[in-house]
Amino acid sequence: MVNSTATAKQGKQRFKIFREILSELKKVVWLTRREALYLTMLVIILSVAIGIILGAFDYGFVALAEKVFIGG
Repeated sequence: MVNSTATAKQGKQRFKIFREILSELKKVVWLTRREALYLTMLVIILSVAIGIILGAFDYGFVALAEKVFIGG
């Protein structure tokens, strides 16, 4: 037979975690819209720049490999 008080405590424990999560989320210092936009644009710009640099290295290595191995 299941102990009803144990079941009630287990149910309260399940909801306690949600209360704790909400409590912690209220403590978070969220970015302003301007800060979020600035950081997003920074990430996009850096990603594109690094992509271009890596693409240039890749193109150079492919050209070098073709000259060395194919003799083009």
